[in-house]
Amino acid sequence: MALVTTAYIAQGKTDGQDRLVEADELLSGLQRRCGGDMPGVIAIPELLELVRKSRAYGLRLARKIRAFDGDELISAWVEIEPTAGEGEGCEIGVANWQASPMAAEGETRAAERVLEIDRTLAELSARLDARQNVLAVECSAPDLAELAQAMRDGAGRPWTSFLDLPGSSHAQPLHWRLLDGSRCHIPGSDREWRAVLVPHGQPEPGSAGFDLHLIADTPLPRVAPKPEAEATAEKRLATPSLGRDLSPVLRKPIARIIANAETIRARLAGPLADEYSAYAADIASAGQHLLALIDDLSDLEVVEAEGFTTAPDRIDLADVARRATGILGVRAQEKRVVLVAPQTGESLPAIGEFRRVLQVLLNLIGNAINYSPEGSQVWLRLESAADRARITVADQGQGLSEAQQAKVFEKFERLGRSGDGGSGLGLYISRRLARAMGGELTVESAPGQGARFTLELPSAPAE
Repeated sequence: MALVTTAYIAQGKTDGQDRLVEADELLSGLQRRCGGDMPGVIAIPELLELVRKSRAYGLRLARKIRAFDGDELISAWVEIEPTAGEGEGCEIGVANWQASPMAAEGETRAAERVLEIDRTLAELSARLDARQNVLAVECSAPDLAELAQAMRDGAGRPWTSFLDLPGSSHAQPLHWRLLDGSRCHIPGSDREWRAVLVPHGQPEPGSAGFDLHLIADTPLPRVAPKPEAEATAEKRLATPSLGRDLSPVLRKPIARIIANAETIRARLAGPLADEYSAYAADIASAGQHLLALIDDLSDLEVVEAEGFTTAPDRIDLADVARRATGILGVRAQEKRVVLVAPQTGESLPAIGEFRRVLQVLLNLIGNAINYSPEGSQVWLRLESAADRARITVADQGQGLSEAQQAKVFEKFERLGRSGDGGSGLGLYISRRLARAMGGELTVESAPGQGARFTLELPSAPAE
């Protein structure tokens, strides 16, 4: 070979198709353990990239590369020299070979990654109370529409009463740990489902309720296209809409993209260099922003529809507030923001639709977290006046000027913010929901003094 140095501990040669055709044992062994053959296309990603550049530009290149070898991270200095003729390949010299154990992802973080994937793949999600009774339901699967409606109509009953748990003849609901991961048969669906229960509350998990996610083993089968004449007639009768037509179609592939990106990011599918893990994280984050935008546009269509109404019921505004802060607790901890929720035992009866009130509070608290400085507080305060029940979400952020307050509830208004991934629809939708429930959403603020958003609803009469 043309490479001459006493520092090389392994050498190799490639051909014009970037196949490793000759190699010492150290290099050929890594090639095979990375899934390649001898001879075969280089299976070590960073080495393959370097060889291709050297061959394409005709330059001698030298660089440190990394590769994953089972449970070890290999780092080595390689020098690549393109050859003249002989298939126009390259000669490889390897030096300073080092192997170190890979840092294992902590059990807690690994469990969080799995949960993130489950949340993304879920086609039905429900909020449960501490006794596993249904409080609110969101569904994106057509074959679960009947189940979702039955759960909404039967709110207050255990979720296990709405579906079949094969092999379980004990009184329901069982302890949540026995139900987490259980297989389900659901009337109206030919697919097999898995239930995931996420407990909330400390120190006893589940004391503040649960999130239920139903995840299918297989995607929904594609429906055969209708005859052209029938499809054309339907197009004339139906106006395409994001919520009804596009949202279910878009959510599923985006959810798969996010799930796959999270799998790559967490290295669940195999070892990966840090920069590629970071790329996967960016993909997952962008997918989450896109899903949030789809949700906002879908909600926008709903609240602006003629005749839109809510399903008012007697709710405890304090309880909804505690649930909302529980859901966003992790995000607040990551931002080092303290959420001060109504104390256990506080109660403020009101009239409103539970899931819509929860949606509004999640938006208000989420905004407060996003625009609060680290180490600050976001607190929720209850107030009852005459026939009105009020809850205020206050933060210690930069606050809003009078001009900004005048525009903050407008559609697509983001007050000049461009880097937070928001759609500018959250507050607009929240105010529409508040008014649809016979209430109001207002703001009080001043620059440098934080913002206070108040949701007002009709009070519930005493029982």
